[in-house]
Parts: sequence; C-alpha cells; structure tokens
Amino acid sequence: MTVGELGEFGVVGRIAGRLSQGVAVQLGPGDDAAVVAAPDGRVVVTTDLLLEGRHFRRDWSSGYEIGRKAAAQNLADVVAMGARPTALVVGLGLPADAPVSWLDALADGFRDETALVGASVAGGDIARSATVVLGVTAMGDLGGRAPVTRSGARPGDVIAIAGRLGYAAAGLALLHASVDRFPELLDAHRRPEPPYACGPEAAELGATAMLDVSDGLLQDLGHVAAASEVGIVLDPASFEVGALAEAAATLGVDPLEWALTGGDDHALAAAFPRGVRLPPHWRVVGEVVDGTGVRVTGWESAAGGWDHFRG
Repeated sequence: MTVGELGEFGVVGRIAGRLSQGVAVQLGPGDDAAVVAAPDGRVVVTTDLLLEGRHFRRDWSSGYEIGRKAAAQNLADVVAMGARPTALVVGLGLPADAPVSWLDALADGFRDETALVGASVAGGDIARSATVVLGVTAMGDLGGRAPVTRSGARPGDVIAIAGRLGYAAAGLALLHASVDRFPELLDAHRRPEPPYACGPEAAELGATAMLDVSDGLLQDLGHVAAASEVGIVLDPASFEVGALAEAAATLGVDPLEWALTGGDDHALAAAFPRGVRLPPHWRVVGEVVDGTGVRVTGWESAAGGWDHFRG
C-alpha cells in the first residue's frame, strides 16, 4: 500500500498511532495546535529543513534512519543551548507512491530518537510533494539556567569537544565512492549519535559558549570566534582520528580533514574557563586567544565546512 492510497487523514492517523507522548506534551496530534509545557517560562526553539537528494537519499538510508537523523539534528541544537528537549513538530512532504511501510519506519525513527531525551513529536503537517521534504522544529526547556550562546567565549578559555567528529563525513565519502565497508562510518552518516546529555552538563559546568557541529568544526567554531570577538587555536594532535585512518587511506584523504571540516556528526563544541574539571568524555582540543578566526597549529587545507549556497 502507498500513502496515496491511504489518504491524508489516514497518513496523519497512522503517524500519530506510532508515536508516544513525552511528559511535556499536554495535548498532542489531533487538534489545530499542540500544547507543550514550558516549566521554565521560556522556550528554546530551533528548526531545520531536510531535503531528499540534499540531506539524505532513500537508496542510501531507510525511512527509520532518516527519521532518527531528522530528529537528532534538531535535538542537538536544543542541547547545544544547554536546554533539555521537550517536543518536536514536523512538516512532512511525501510522494503519493511512497510505501506505507516507509512512512511507518520514518515515524518509528522519530519516536525512538526523541525517546532518548524524553521528548516526543507533538504534531505537524503533511502535504503531497514530488520528493520527501522534512521541516522539523524542536523545543526545549532551560530548567532555570541561562542559555549557553556562541558569544560568551573569552581569551584563556579552553575549547573542548564531546562526541564524534569526521565519522559522518567519512561515511558520506564512502557512499559516494561505492565502498561498502566500514559500517560504523556508514551508519554515522545515516544516523548521527549526538551526545545529548553533554549539553545541559556543559551548562552546569559553566560553559561560556557552545554549539553543535553540523557544518564542520572549523566553520562552526568560526561562528563562536566571530560572535565572541576572539580567536581560537586548535591543536591537531588532540583529535582522535584512529577510527577514520583506514577509511581515509582507502580513499586517499587526510583523516584530520574529515574531523576538522566534516559535518553532520552533531558533536558539541564548547568553551570553558581554564581550570574547570571536565569529565573524560569532554576532550580539550584548543584554546581561546586574543585575535580573530580559527586556526589549526601547523595544518593548512583549502577545505572549509559546509555552506548550502557555496557547497
């Protein structure tokens, strides 16, 4: 059966029937709008657009993996502000010939990814489209804390990373090269694993600036440097590229380039005051200095991060 045969209301009902509701969602799918609790009195809000052929391919990723990826990249933006995710709303464009089984898998992916952080899909909208289009808005609660923005880094702070870097970029390069090896890297492109708990943790540890790495570490830290009016210096020896090395050798590339310029892993990069005792899952990779921009000691490359209009 296809979604066209199911009909609009059938599609909406089928999605709603596969989703669970988190405690923050007081009124979920079925009305003109949802009602989501905001215990802090403030709501952190972010939105992302995913386009078939640009952000994912259905011949490379299952509906389940696409659902998890779409949820993950929005949830990561919420935790990067130091907040805890509460709910998503999803705009979905679908071809009429999309199988209902694919739709079921997509909904299951959203359900399982949001469950990792105690959030859920509160509602959304659906329309017929020539390709799959996903517009996802995520909400979060700060729990009484100030948001961690990009503009608070100060000279003397250290730069630390939580999560993986370069894995998703390596997986994408392998898919383009039709190399069906290195499943950990291929899976990283299809379904990122953001370190969700580390966002609120960083806020509690006193992070002065933070963001999730979606467009490449160098480009994203450039946003921190610009917003904070500082420079950032990274130590290439501090990056863990061992898991990327064999795949990089297979494709003839520098694994450090994947780690520094590859996006879509949704690791967290944060600045902390020097002297803060960081848990071991935070790796110090550099420091904040007087100046501008981001540089990597002894490393040069023409590559940058992802830009939707220049890429």
